[in-house]
Amino acid sequence: MTGQPTKPLVLITGAGGNLGRSIGTALSREYTVAGLDRSAASEPFPIIEAELTSGEAITAALAQIREEHGTRIASVIHLAAFFDFSGEEHPLYRKLNVEGTRLLLRALREFEVEQFLYTSTMLVHRPGRPGEVIDEDQPIDPQWAYPKSKAEAERVIEEEAGEIPVALLRLAGVYDDETMVPTLAQQIARVYERDFESHLYSGRRDAGQAMLHRDDMLDAIRRTVDRRHDLPRRTALLIGEPETIGYDALQDEIGHLVHGQEEWPVLRIPKPLAAAGAWAQEKLEPLIPDAIDKGEEPFIKPFMVRMADDHYALDISRAQTLLGWAPHHRLKDELPAMIANLKRDPPGWYRANKVTPPKEWPTPA
Repeated sequence: MTGQPTKPLVLITGAGGNLGRSIGTALSREYTVAGLDRSAASEPFPIIEAELTSGEAITAALAQIREEHGTRIASVIHLAAFFDFSGEEHPLYRKLNVEGTRLLLRALREFEVEQFLYTSTMLVHRPGRPGEVIDEDQPIDPQWAYPKSKAEAERVIEEEAGEIPVALLRLAGVYDDETMVPTLAQQIARVYERDFESHLYSGRRDAGQAMLHRDDMLDAIRRTVDRRHDLPRRTALLIGEPETIGYDALQDEIGHLVHGQEEWPVLRIPKPLAAAGAWAQEKLEPLIPDAIDKGEEPFIKPFMVRMADDHYALDISRAQTLLGWAPHHRLKDELPAMIANLKRDPPGWYRANKVTPPKEWPTPA
């Protein structure tokens, strides 16, 4: 041990990712920040190499933490997780998201941990319907593979945390001026390209999903860490914007900002037909030359069609009460800057959001 830190220690898993670096940087003024990730780094804060699917690797990394910082940790912010949008099960959902969480908590038993902060998702909850608002008492009933793994990880935390206080932050879809969750990025890209699919939808057009600006997410996490001694020992909080924009209204707003159209016509098609179309696209993809689709599978999957009516509008009163937190951003207010970034640098926007670019760039208004 090289001496106790002058500031409380925060340990972040998945620290090398975009969100991890943002969180660590935001906390670095008030806290000593260290991270764990698959690759070591020294900037913007020290990150120790650790494969979080390996108990031995976690133990070795935490031994280094003990040597450099001692055994007291103010907060462990557990971000590390596998995610994809195939909708299908993947070995890493269990190996990393679930069992990796178990291994981490067991290794932390040798430390004095003041808080275990887990970044979960609002999607662990059963979805509502337009007009309904869900809170933390909404049943846990995730609808596809990724949120199912997060819900199972929450159960593991309850089993393994012991005396460690736990805060579960169930986040809405995160965005900022340049990057956003894949569903929103794909929706914007389809309108930008005037893709025929942008005029089709199989669900209720007033259904939508709550969003969360990156700055508001950072603020919620900072407040959760700061108030770790004041929170209940087991706390679950929904974190997102209370206003949810329905699909139709969002399409109109995107169409107006991109192409100057007041309305973006959308035809509702029956779910069985939409699901069959998505299934056919998925099965035919190997037959389509890569020169046309660049080897990319279709984004819209049959499981998405099944959930097209799902609606996530959030009651954030618990976060307001316990954290004094409320979002300062609204997706509708931020959309002009988001679309301006797309129009200013389309290739850069497509790269940042990992969207396959079109063969020919359109000329928006």
